[in-house]
Amino acid sequence: MPEAPSARPEYLDYSYDMFLSSIDGEQSEAIRFSDWIDKVEADGRYPFEAARLGAQRPATRVRRTDGTEVELLNFSSYNYLGYGVHPEVIEAAKQALDQYGLGACSSPVQAGTLDLHSQLERNLLDFVGLPGRGVSLFSSGYAVNTGTISAVMKRRHHIVLDKSVHMSILEGAQLSRAKIHYFEHNDPESLRTILEELAPSGRRILVCTEGVFSADGDFGALGEIVPLAKSYGAQVLVDEAHSFGVAGPNGRGVAEAQGVLDQVDYLVITFSKALGGVGGALITTHELARYVNWYARCRMFSCAMDPAVTAGVARAVELLGSSDGDARRKRVLANAAQLRESLSDVDIGPSKSWIVPVIYGPEDRTILLADYLMRRGHEGSVMEFPAVPVGQARIRLFVTSEHTPSQIQRCAAAMHDAAEHFGFVTTDRREEPSQ
Repeated sequence: MPEAPSARPEYLDYSYDMFLSSIDGEQSEAIRFSDWIDKVEADGRYPFEAARLGAQRPATRVRRTDGTEVELLNFSSYNYLGYGVHPEVIEAAKQALDQYGLGACSSPVQAGTLDLHSQLERNLLDFVGLPGRGVSLFSSGYAVNTGTISAVMKRRHHIVLDKSVHMSILEGAQLSRAKIHYFEHNDPESLRTILEELAPSGRRILVCTEGVFSADGDFGALGEIVPLAKSYGAQVLVDEAHSFGVAGPNGRGVAEAQGVLDQVDYLVITFSKALGGVGGALITTHELARYVNWYARCRMFSCAMDPAVTAGVARAVELLGSSDGDARRKRVLANAAQLRESLSDVDIGPSKSWIVPVIYGPEDRTILLADYLMRRGHEGSVMEFPAVPVGQARIRLFVTSEHTPSQIQRCAAAMHDAAEHFGFVTTDRREEPSQ
């Protein structure tokens, strides 16, 4: 694939955050953003929105927006255990498509609940192993957080968020109209200070954190935060989107790994990561699950999960609990350790998970760096301000059980080459926390 022009173009003076707002009535930010993309595409540099020409495997082929095609080593997909392309998962989806058709075609509280949904709920409860719990299924993982939090929290209640929680948790808190507070990332003492102030009010308190934080790939300090919150009478929501199926001795997440799974009030999981599908679920008490089913507006007024994905995810959950799941978990952990160890001269932050960020710094490197890697057959997931602090833009590498040691070494070599080319080589590696 030929190189694009090397002169520094004007569009590098702009970044994503510059188009987030406007005070005029003409929606000029949308026009300016579209114009920005046009200029990047005209220069042959636009690396985003490239259409995949096949399944999300470690090696894939994509068609860029300019029509050119390229073979990529894929570290941008979070199909962590490869279940998105597992033959038994695909077969289950095909059978469901034949029996139930394309879509559920109704809200889950009306005509949209299929027997498949009930089977998936049973499989999830069997896998998690918490008696007396219930499940609420959502058609997107994002909606689990927005719907759950806005349903169970009200005005004059208090929501206490880790400063690094996902946007879906923040938006759920905002929708609830409860009072929002923030504690320092993974800092139990910061949380304690807030809870000491709030607890005497007698109001409902919800503490929200995550199993694996996807920006840095670090583990949540659940072993400290969950018991602390419970000691002050607070409820706890843990989003295990990137850790369910992978972390813990049985794959039940970081809450299991740190011994607090049975203390979590709202366990949030996503089907688009380790399970390879789309959608998500809340696991909570039977009573609360039933309540959320009816009072989470984004669930009530959305179509239920489609039959093929539901059946495929249900089969993937069964595989998670088998020797196949055990083997895939071991592989992804070994692969992630290999990649972290191989990235010795770039900053990967505090990651000790299967999400390995390569922090390259200034936002004006983003377009050129992503394009540079794609032209050389490599792809990761770009993240920059406001999703991360200014000047800490990064390429996130999602490691899967299906990557080979050779592919991991090739990825590391590509990152070293890019670091030399763009000037972000470093030997300053932060101490990695234990899970």
